[in-house]
Amino acid sequence: MFEIIPFTHRTHAAYNPFKELDDIQRSFFGDPFFTRTATPPFRTDIRETETDYVLEADLPGFDKKDISVEVQNDTLTITAERHSAHENEDEKKQYVRCERSYGSYTRSFDVSGIDSDAIRAKYENGVLTLTMPKLAPVVPEPRKLTID
Repeated sequence: MFEIIPFTHRTHAAYNPFKELDDIQRSFFGDPFFTRTATPPFRTDIRETETDYVLEADLPGFDKKDISVEVQNDTLTITAERHSAHENEDEKKQYVRCERSYGSYTRSFDVSGIDSDAIRAKYENGVLTLTMPKLAPVVPEPRKLTID
């Protein structure tokens, strides 16, 4: 139901004559599998109760107005955008070092089996909490057929 990021552990029992070349290429160009094995832009915990799924996303340092949650075609997308104080050219010259990351961060989740019209969102102390009610299971009504 929710995305699963596969864990890949790169240990090889056999000798790989191209390992050093691969390491040099990765250090220069970056990991070619970056999108699959990289740490997500923000961390989430998802737990299940009898009636709901509760998703908690760590978004410290974001303003509530810079966080967007959208549901479309059974896909829930959380987008958060952090603006830089040094985007202004005058302030940029005052910085000696700037390590904090700025930009737009997005994660998407499959929410099939969720009542998307009843999702509730709350942002408090840097944590976005989404309470997502499960869809009630559809039990088909028995019907009697007439015999011709």
